[in-house]
Amino acid sequence: MKSYKRLIFVTSLCVLSPVCAGLALWGRLPERVPTHFNFQGAADGWSGKPFAVFGLPLFLLAVHLACAFAVLHDPKRANVHGKILSLTLWISPAVSLFVASMVYPNALGVPVDVTFFAMLLTGILFAVVGNYLPKCRQNYTVGIKLPWTLADEDNWNRTHRMAGALWVAGGVALIVCAFAQIAPMWAFIGVVTLAGAAPVAYSALLYVRKGAADA
Repeated sequence: MKSYKRLIFVTSLCVLSPVCAGLALWGRLPERVPTHFNFQGAADGWSGKPFAVFGLPLFLLAVHLACAFAVLHDPKRANVHGKILSLTLWISPAVSLFVASMVYPNALGVPVDVTFFAMLLTGILFAVVGNYLPKCRQNYTVGIKLPWTLADEDNWNRTHRMAGALWVAGGVALIVCAFAQIAPMWAFIGVVTLAGAAPVAYSALLYVRKGAADA
């Protein structure tokens, strides 16, 4: 825990850094700030200026600290590789900075292609996380945590190897679709659904096959 206090402190500051930008822009920001955008990149949800400047970063900070606490107090903490833990701690800062870079310019009338950058960031996150999934060992907070993956180390390892390849491929697909402007809504929904459902189905199939072989 002590060895990660500095990293938690730095990443927490990064999560909160948009507050400084919001305070600097406070006088120029409208009272109603766009904080939600549809798949076409158009604003379809607004919040008060205080929530946009303070509420969003504070919410992401709470998520960030909860994730850090969960990973660092995992009963199988020794199985969580240091690089995977570091990656986990940098996700909320990346999301916080992304949200601010979309919200503030649009609030000031500077058009930003939210759809493009959202798909690009999601694609990068999928590819990076997918690269590390095969390195995950059994634990209760990071990875594909199912009853049969937690009960069977071989099932866990095979599921995460499959999921890692799928997530990397999905991430690359999202990045390509972002630059090619190809059906962003369906590309996003398709990749997220497949990346979530396929590893679960594969893991369940391994479990059933092993049960049949042991019978």
